[in-house]
Amino acid sequence: MDVRSLWWSADTGGPAPFGTAHLKVYYPARAEGTDAERLSGVIPPDPRDAPYPVVVFCSGVNVEQAVYRDLAAGIAAAGFVVVTFDRVAELFGGQYGLTPGVDLDAARPDAYGTRATCPAIPAVLDALTGIDLLKDVLDLDRIALGGHSAGGTVVLQSARFVPGVRACFAYGTHTMVATMLGWPAGTVLPAQVDCPVLLGVGTEDGVIMGSSDRYGQDGPSDAVVRTFDEALRDPRDLLAVVRGANHFAVADPVDPTAARAFLDRRPAADPAESRRAFTGLATAFLRAHVRGEDVVPSADPALIDLRRR
Repeated sequence: MDVRSLWWSADTGGPAPFGTAHLKVYYPARAEGTDAERLSGVIPPDPRDAPYPVVVFCSGVNVEQAVYRDLAAGIAAAGFVVVTFDRVAELFGGQYGLTPGVDLDAARPDAYGTRATCPAIPAVLDALTGIDLLKDVLDLDRIALGGHSAGGTVVLQSARFVPGVRACFAYGTHTMVATMLGWPAGTVLPAQVDCPVLLGVGTEDGVIMGSSDRYGQDGPSDAVVRTFDEALRDPRDLLAVVRGANHFAVADPVDPTAARAFLDRRPAADPAESRRAFTGLATAFLRAHVRGEDVVPSADPALIDLRRR
């Protein structure tokens, strides 16, 4: 399938001007060679396999959505509408930056599990209904949520509160929680999901290791493996350990001026190969569990160690 994209916006709440998310929406397209296409650059969606399930992908903190283009376009080419977004808002302590948004109060011990920690996700989905070009090709009863780093964490903390979610995938993500929110050291929160999850991590992830003291750990933490073992429960869950990949393997290019890439280790494998391998696995996972295709998610064992329940 050919893939095209368009820009949109969503009101995700919060004081102006920080309530607006800027969306990039990737969709399967079919050019017809019309004058309208030539003059506007707008190519209509391909109706052949419509309606298409919708995938919302949440970026890591201070990581712009553009770096996930390969991942998003790769999934869209398999018959999905994929949405990424940039949203500048308060992070914590009066700092502002790119964030999918976290309701910190919803992550505290007295509230966790009662509501989504990422209120932006439903707002982004609601905004899609206003796009005339896609109004007849969206299947909002079949949804997947994905995320990288903190974006994946809020997905795992929010999915069951979003109607229609059939699967989740996340890379460089865990549900170990910061002690500053009132949790005991070493706590792994149960994921708030009612669907299968693909959880990915690179063997050279330096960002998670560099953050271990937030969670009351004295040294390197196996936070992602613990999340798979302790926070997830679906027999269809998968853990993908990407050989030689680091925390930013799903991002291209990596921006050295923002986020915390300076904590990351040097990759021991070609980042492009790692990205393609994880994208292929995620796509197969979504085809199986969201589109309902007869696909068994698998990966090249030379690139990914795949663990099943």
